[in-house]
Amino acid sequence: MRVLITGASRGIGAALLQGFTARGDDAQGTARSAGDGLLPLDVTDPGSQRALADRLEGQPLDALICNAGIYPDKGQSLERGYPPEMWAETFATNVTGVFLAVQALLPNLRQGTDPRIAIISSQMASDERAPGGSYIYRASKAAALNLGRNLAVDLKSEGIAVGIYHPGWVRTDMGGESAAISVEESAQGLMARLDALGLANTGCFETWDGQPHPF
Repeated sequence: MRVLITGASRGIGAALLQGFTARGDDAQGTARSAGDGLLPLDVTDPGSQRALADRLEGQPLDALICNAGIYPDKGQSLERGYPPEMWAETFATNVTGVFLAVQALLPNLRQGTDPRIAIISSQMASDERAPGGSYIYRASKAAALNLGRNLAVDLKSEGIAVGIYHPGWVRTDMGGESAAISVEESAQGLMARLDALGLANTGCFETWDGQPHPF
């Protein structure tokens, strides 16, 4: 399988890149700064997205994993926090960045075998799970979920499947040391979800371990 993972310099993205490579897939990852074999990509920059598309022109892609994301509003206060700049930055990364990556690499996916797109969202995207707080992150991940569901409809006729996934509460810089699972556990589960993704279940919203997630 020919796989591209955005945001692969650390955390879940790095574990996914390592996991796919270890099992023999042709896996590439991106990062804001090139190095360590990663392709340069700032998902918020349309020019950077176009440059990646130009670099990969003519190369078939079987799977795109939109993993790059940020969570800057943890612990913000309702009264004085959540500045407009934070909203703009988060949506540019977590939502627009996903769309731009799909748009830029659609020609490559059209050349792939059983092409599929995995969007890493979160349980915090769910309307049924609304405990309050983290308004920006929750809203951005809900938007990413909605984006994925609509892409699944539009791309089904082209044979491209789209899945949206909660990666688990993972021990990363974002999830914290007290989180429930390791990046390796999350990555292995997400790899299994990608393997199981097809037109029969396109538009699914699932957990890393294969459970349907409430919308």
